[in-house]
Formats: sequence, structure tokens, C-alpha cells
Amino acid sequence: MTNIASMKAVALKEYLPIDREDSLIDVELDRPTPQGKDILIRVQAVSINPVDVKVRSPKDRKEEQYRVIGWDASGIVEAVGEGVTLFQPGDEVYYAGSITRPGSNVQFQLVDERIVGHKPKNLDWAEAAALPLTTITAWEAIYDRLGVSKNPEDNAGKSILIIGAAGGVGSIATQLANLAGLTVIGTASRKDSADWALKHGAHHIITHYDDFASQIEKLGLDAPEYIFCLNSTDKHWDNIVKALAPQGNVCSIVETKGPVDLTKLQDKSGTFAWEFMFTRPMFETKDMAAQHELLNTVAKLVEDGKVVTTLTERLSPFNAANMREAHRRVESGSMIGKLVVEGFDN
Repeated sequence: MTNIASMKAVALKEYLPIDREDSLIDVELDRPTPQGKDILIRVQAVSINPVDVKVRSPKDRKEEQYRVIGWDASGIVEAVGEGVTLFQPGDEVYYAGSITRPGSNVQFQLVDERIVGHKPKNLDWAEAAALPLTTITAWEAIYDRLGVSKNPEDNAGKSILIIGAAGGVGSIATQLANLAGLTVIGTASRKDSADWALKHGAHHIITHYDDFASQIEKLGLDAPEYIFCLNSTDKHWDNIVKALAPQGNVCSIVETKGPVDLTKLQDKSGTFAWEFMFTRPMFETKDMAAQHELLNTVAKLVEDGKVVTTLTERLSPFNAANMREAHRRVESGSMIGKLVVEGFDN
């Protein structure tokens, strides 16, 4: 039995290839105490994302103390700080957390209440843990960065191209864009990923290996007013610029590996925006609580059957061996939907 003053965690001190057994290891850490606006969450399930793989990937650096990563979880509020007003012990929650703080690969995690939502009541722990990071990313990109109206009537006749529609973020973005009344065009490279995207709200599928504009024209559709890029921004840039409608908007979540010429958008008076879902908690922006609100809104959409979880795989129990396997699968780049590790073996 774990001592009440300590907790199990999966952590790292060195940044190593995932086939190394010491790339992620089982450790015991001190259990934290919440203060201020922090809530202490007893973690039940954790979803693995590309950001986990990126942070853990080999680097010429060592940590003096164990580092816990992981930014997607569900759990139960164990205790609250003196400034907490949104939650109380016993509440079931889901959240992504902040990249500047210790992550969710641990039994007990401190998280600011302003970026935590009430878990959808009709989902189990793993189904809920699959949602937060991708949901926040897709919601902020569509509504805050691209400026899509939440009123479907305003979006009649408008369309969005989602590059990488079958991945974790794409699986939520297709659903949200559909609910917003947009015609959703998704890219997918395989039949199973195309079928997944269609199941989750895409109306049309094109391939990202060929010219976007000509494929969209063949579908009998006008140029999309919105383009959401979830894959290789620099690789697809010229294709994006060509496909975008005049005065259209582009948003990407993928940093470039080479130069991108923004002046190519000038003739179309196009706009470009980045989406990074950790911005609000990193800088503690004045609207930080918007993430609490959007997670609660999406929880209601899930409970009403309008948004579905994108969970596709589960691993159990929660330990370093299963977490390494989860990283291997996400690192392969062929995941459809989300992978969750659940169940501490107490």
C-alpha cells in the first residue's frame, strides 16, 4: 500500500529513445498539498499525445529531480486550496493542465481550477481522459483563432478544410466544425482514417498528397473560408495558400521545420494564427478560465450525444512499461483517435 505522504508516478531524468527501459521509469514522489486556486486531483486515467512524445524525445540534457510529464487526464478532486471556488472534494473532473508544471503521469496532481472541467457524466475515466487537450485545441482554434461563429446560421454555405482530420485534434475539430454548421472537408491518407473522419463529422475526404484546390473544385465546392492545419505546416503551405478563399483564415498547431512565406497570403488578404492550448495557463491570461468554461460546455455536448469521445485504445495498469508502450504507438505516427493508460495498481 502506498504511504499517504507519497505517491506513485512515471517519470524521467534523461531524455532517451523510447526503446530504452530507463526512458520512463516507475518512481515514488512526495504527495503535494493544494494552495490558492490549485486543486489536488487523484488521477484515474491519462491520455498520451504527440506533445508527450516531443517533450520526452532524446535531448542532450539531464534533470536533477524526476520530471513528470503528461497533459491529458481525468480524476477525482481529493482536496482544494483556500482560493478554490469552482470545485470541491469528490468532484469528477477532466483537464489537460499546464506544460510549465508537473504533468499527469502521477497518482495525485496539482492543477489550477481555472483550466479544469467537470467530467462528462456518461463517460468512464478513460473515455473522458481522451478528450481535454484535443478538445481545448480544437475549440480554441475554431472559435478563438479562426473566428468561426457559434451560430450555425451564420456559417451557412461556408466550409473548413481540416488537414489531418483523423488524428486526436482532427477527430474533435470535425465534430465541432460540423456542429457549427460548416461544410467539413478533411484530409486522410488511408481508408481506415478516412472512414474515421467521416464517422466523426467530415462531409468530404480528400488526400493531402495531391493539390487541395483542384480536389475541392472536383467536389463542386467553393474555396474554404477556413483552413485548420494539423500536419506539416511548411510542407502544405503553398497548397494551403492556393486553396484558401479570398479573405480567408488559416490556423495551425504544427511548428514549421522550414521557412513559411506569409506574404503569399497578402493578395488574398488572408490571416494566419497559431493555436497553442497551453498559452492561457502558461501566461495566466485574464481569460484563463475560458478553458474551464469550454470543457464544461463540451461535457454537456457529450452528455447530449452531440460530441463523442475519440478513445480507440486502452492500456492498464498505469505503470512505466505501459506508458513506454503508449509512447511507442503514438510515436509511430499512425494512431487513429486516442490512446489512454488507466488504473494504478495499488
